[in-house]
Amino acid sequence: MTLLTAAETYLQDFHQRQVGATSAAFAHLPASSPAGNWTSSYHVLTSLVPDVATPLTVLDLACGDGHLLGLLAARRQARLQLLGIDMSQAELAVARAALPASVQLLQSRGQALDLPSASVDYLVSHMALMLMDDIEQVMREIRRVLRPDGQFAAIVGRTFLLGEVNDVFMRVFKPIASTELPPLRFGDRRTGSETGWRELLDGVFADVAFDDIDVPWTPTPGELWAALLDTYDIDRLDDGARQRLRGAFMDAVTPLQAGDGLIATGWGLRAVRARAA
Repeated sequence: MTLLTAAETYLQDFHQRQVGATSAAFAHLPASSPAGNWTSSYHVLTSLVPDVATPLTVLDLACGDGHLLGLLAARRQARLQLLGIDMSQAELAVARAALPASVQLLQSRGQALDLPSASVDYLVSHMALMLMDDIEQVMREIRRVLRPDGQFAAIVGRTFLLGEVNDVFMRVFKPIASTELPPLRFGDRRTGSETGWRELLDGVFADVAFDDIDVPWTPTPGELWAALLDTYDIDRLDDGARQRLRGAFMDAVTPLQAGDGLIATGWGLRAVRARAA
């Protein structure tokens, strides 16, 4: 593989230590938008892949532990060819053990997909593109491997936590991060807005569309903190800073607990869809 950037090196290390962290966070939570409701944010993407009798090739870019591919494989769609690409060998090993042998898995980076041009009908990606370096090259590769009129669909981050708890978290996190968090840039800021995505997709993709996806969750403060430990910035804090953040956060969220001790929150995502022009 090409020499990894600093951000890619960290991400590879994280997913070596925390295999399946993304599916653990999202696979068990329902997702909703004005356009509909889904069992999870992964199902938002699988719902866009038609169940047809004709041949269809689907690539999951940054497939992780293969959860999305597993949902598609469970259809037993006779002429559906499934491909998964990820840069983490640890995630791919878990995917390989869980998926049918017919699913092809490759270790590669989004900037240099090891696939023939115009070989994919649907390219999907769950919570990964906003982390990738050189996103313009990634999008060129996505367009290269898609057939004309092929479909691109991705779930990316929109906001961190839903509701008031997001402001509470940021209020206690930013002072600690400003002095304790080593600088490391993930991805391209354009992937955080619809305007940015339109710029990235302009000229080579058509029928660009967006949906705001909410993934509601009502955890206890302890459950929420446990989930936050699997986020990249908190993972990157040293033990002392992480414990200070925990104490400040647990104190700050106490007023947000309902009578049953739970907190109304969740994750704010965005679905991006386009057709290869």
